[in-house]
Amino acid sequence: MKKILYISVATVIVVIVALVIFNKVTSGEDLATLEVKVTIGNFEILVTTTGELQAENSKLITAPAELRSRNLRFGQLKIQDLIPEGTVVDSGNYVAQIDRSDADNRLKDMLDELEKEEYDLLKTKLDTTIQLRNLRDELINLEFNVEEMEITLEQSIYEPPATIRQAQINMDKATRAFNQAKKNYKLKVQQAKADMRDAEINLAKRQRQKDEMMNVLDKFTIYAPAPGMLIYHKEWGGEKRKVGSNISPWDLTVATLPDLTSMISKTYINEIDISKIKTGQEVRIGVDAFPEKEYTGKVFEVANIGEQLPNTDAKVFEVVIKVDGTDPILRPSMTTSNQIVTATFNDVIFLPLEAIHVEDSIPFVYKKNGTKQVVILGESNENEIIVEQGLKESDRLLLTIPENPEKFKLQGEELIAVIHEKARQKKLEEEAKKAEVAREAEEKEKRMMEFRELPEGMTREQIQEIMRERGGTRTGRERGSTQPEGERGSTQTEVKKEEKK
Repeated sequence: MKKILYISVATVIVVIVALVIFNKVTSGEDLATLEVKVTIGNFEILVTTTGELQAENSKLITAPAELRSRNLRFGQLKIQDLIPEGTVVDSGNYVAQIDRSDADNRLKDMLDELEKEEYDLLKTKLDTTIQLRNLRDELINLEFNVEEMEITLEQSIYEPPATIRQAQINMDKATRAFNQAKKNYKLKVQQAKADMRDAEINLAKRQRQKDEMMNVLDKFTIYAPAPGMLIYHKEWGGEKRKVGSNISPWDLTVATLPDLTSMISKTYINEIDISKIKTGQEVRIGVDAFPEKEYTGKVFEVANIGEQLPNTDAKVFEVVIKVDGTDPILRPSMTTSNQIVTATFNDVIFLPLEAIHVEDSIPFVYKKNGTKQVVILGESNENEIIVEQGLKESDRLLLTIPENPEKFKLQGEELIAVIHEKARQKKLEEEAKKAEVAREAEEKEKRMMEFRELPEGMTREQIQEIMRERGGTRTGRERGSTQPEGERGSTQTEVKKEEKK
């Protein structure tokens, strides 16, 4: 029993000693990590974002363009079959099948309508033939009637004057009726031709619809226009088109064949950082699928107008990054991590942000030698900040507030005036920028007032000439505008839009 007790006590003592030794070791390590040596090097300001690989150029695989025909008037069509994404296809290989059940039913209706139009044309021909034949017979009878009246008139030469006059009247009536009938016959012939033409046009229209429908039905089976790897097409909402998806006559793309030799990373930058992004900036690119790989690229395109992504409240701007070189392992839709280098400073002193402390708007650092050094700060990134004045390369700093900060002697008090002056200059720049924005808004309002006073029907050139004569108001061309010149009506429309805003 005593032996067990001794063993337990010894075990407790060993554990306590081990804990004491461990605490000393770890505390020593912590103290070591709370110091940092000032160094000089290259400093980068980065904007880090996540993107998605896409091919810069792609060949579209689309449903037949005949679906846009005005005669056919197709609506939504469903993808009935589609080969798996990532399939490598050759030119002419089968890709997809569009559901043609609705189109087949419409074709049957067209055939019925075509048959009806053929019957209507035949009926019009028969009716016209019978009607014109009757009119010709009537003309012959009227001509005979005129001859009879002529004979009667000739035979009444020895009759009393009243009888002769009556015969003359009958003769005039018969002649007039015959001439009127000939004119009516010509009109009836023209009317018959118009009816025939109308029936022929309707028949031709139905025939064209039938021919177009039969032609487009043959193209409901879609084949690859070129060799490549098939990638499903993304709709506006971000969803990929697949079996069961609908396509419309105005967006016929079913899939794409990307050119994998030229890749881009499409990403979105928040409205806070977008002012830092410019075309041509260097980018370091990583691919989540291959973490050991590193690529480089450049900012290729920056959107001027922000947008709101689905299911988010933040406003973002689309940025396109072009990947340098080629790599056959890269595929569309792979996730990328992009570090956009927005600025680089060579041979500058920079520190971790944790080493900077602020008191009454004055930044300072704690040196290991027991001094509290005022510093002038420059640009910063996510983790570090440039120190413009106050430190040298050999200084060693504390990353955290020491136990007795009041014992640290303040140094660099002469830099406080520089810090205040720098803050004052920054404030002046901000105020000048606000004034410039207000001045531009005032000029815009002034231009709109001048536009309202101008008479209707004036061209843009005339408006600009009048404004130059009035003086003080710059025209669109003088401000470097690239907007094409238009008529007075378009100018007034722009003014109304500005008023609504």
